[in-house]
Amino acid sequence: MKKTVRLFPIFLTVFALSACQAPNPPISLDTSPGGSSASVKTQSSPGSSQAAAPSVGYDTLLASTTERDNTPVCLTPEAPGTQTAGNEYATIDYSNAADGYIMVNYLGSNHKVKLQITGPDAVTYTYNIVNGWAAFPLSAGSGNYEVSVCENIEGTRYSVAYKGTISCPDVSQFGPYLHPNQYVDYNGKCKVVTLAANIASSCKDDLEVVNGVYNYIIKHITYDYQKADTVKSGYLTNVDEILLSGTGICLDYSAVMTSMLRSQRIPTRLEVGYAGEVYHAWISIYITDVGWLNGIIQFNGKEWELVDPTFGASTNEKQLKSYIGDGSNYATKYIY
Repeated sequence: MKKTVRLFPIFLTVFALSACQAPNPPISLDTSPGGSSASVKTQSSPGSSQAAAPSVGYDTLLASTTERDNTPVCLTPEAPGTQTAGNEYATIDYSNAADGYIMVNYLGSNHKVKLQITGPDAVTYTYNIVNGWAAFPLSAGSGNYEVSVCENIEGTRYSVAYKGTISCPDVSQFGPYLHPNQYVDYNGKCKVVTLAANIASSCKDDLEVVNGVYNYIIKHITYDYQKADTVKSGYLTNVDEILLSGTGICLDYSAVMTSMLRSQRIPTRLEVGYAGEVYHAWISIYITDVGWLNGIIQFNGKEWELVDPTFGASTNEKQLKSYIGDGSNYATKYIY
């Protein structure tokens, strides 16, 4: 059911993520769509005094003008088949679990299939899957993961086509946040990757890259009211389409920025959860010698402050600081 939540002068999108609990078939998956209208006006980021995004394009790759190498690095998930699980309905390839992801290939003929992954933190992630290989992050780190493939019977009722447990003892701390996956889908041919490299071409360090990419996004992407009203469960972002259209919802803002920063070798988490009472999306980044900066940040000339891309594009500085404060209003539920 759609829900519209008032927050300052803007509306933010509510996303409904599917989940099923029962271990035996048939099971029921809640696939009700979520969404809310959003009203935003693009403006420059509050208090920014550093590295505003240069006027760059995304068709020609610019060389770095600083000591920092801006060459894009787009890691490609693979399924070499050295460690697998599954049956006639699905293959789970966890050969590269140490790099922070597994590959799943649905082999059946059902038109509506869900993948569920439950990690050592007991959080269950639910994805839509189709035939063909797709990558999924191991967001809970090292440990055992229960993987289930569920085929639709009718409505929200599903049967378990495959269920098993895989052992992933050495998951990289940063691997899940440097590879593409279903929610952060990009490759070396994407325009967002070239754009990120071009923005980074004049940046001296990773902090300047984050600031430049952030400023570009909040200045060039505005909120899509109609899309927010009609978005359905399982929605996935096409990052280049968002870049070219110049509009998107909060998941789009976050996926575009996450793709850009990962391609510049900056570990970045796309997170969804609650901003107050609103289901929302934002990002966290890792900076060497600083650590994880939780929630997208903005440099004001003296310090970094917690800001997410949607708030940054829609809210003035006073309202932003009043709401976000020290980050306690954010409660992370899923990490991609």
